[in-house]
Amino acid sequence: MPTQSLRRLLPLGLIAWSLAAPLRAQELTVSAAASLTNAFQAVAQAFEKERPGVKVTLNFAASGPLLQQIRQGAPVDVFASADQDTMDRAVAAQLMAPGRVDFASNSLVLVVPANQTQPPSSLADLGGPGYRKIAVGQPSSVPVGRYTLEALRAAQLDAPLQPRFIYGDSVRQVLTYVGRQEVDAGFVYRTDALLDPSKVRIAFSVPTATPVRYPVAVVKASRQPALAQAFVDYLRSAPAQALLQGHGFSKP
Repeated sequence: MPTQSLRRLLPLGLIAWSLAAPLRAQELTVSAAASLTNAFQAVAQAFEKERPGVKVTLNFAASGPLLQQIRQGAPVDVFASADQDTMDRAVAAQLMAPGRVDFASNSLVLVVPANQTQPPSSLADLGGPGYRKIAVGQPSSVPVGRYTLEALRAAQLDAPLQPRFIYGDSVRQVLTYVGRQEVDAGFVYRTDALLDPSKVRIAFSVPTATPVRYPVAVVKASRQPALAQAFVDYLRSAPAQALLQGHGFSKP
């Protein structure tokens, strides 16, 4: 039946829906760790330019809450975590499609307010009187908090410093606490520490036994699995890697 004849048989609302459907089919929702905010904004714009008609919606938060949203049925197509543990739990819960890959890496650093004249030079210095408030990510839901706790346990400082901890709901909240001078120091990723040197400065890098690598995968319930996979593949491409490295990330 010709298209015009078919439209005569459809109510006006259904005609509008059929015309809008192709546009909706090009929408993609990406949930990503808070530390990826600036980098993924640039990557999403580049991906959209390569695919006219595609609209990428970005949702940023700590990796734990993002996983919880997916568990509860949030309409997410791609999930990028700041740690392997959160992605492991997503895979174990059968929420991810096959094809998980690492696309970037990062490192843990200790930051202090930019006006700090005598920053600490080691983790042991945090036990001094000048560091009564130390911001850390909530270990139960924020990957940077788990990396921090791992490093402090290795130095046998987790218990002595615990009373000084001020917990943040994401790495960006930890960064904000330090930038506003609400705390004396904080643990964040290097990429976050580089965002505003007028407010925070890196005191030193903190070694972690577990590498800080970022995995990404297509959500099994994705409404656009082919497009979602294309975005995952794009993250490993030369243009996307250049953007990620321009924001301070390293190769996976």
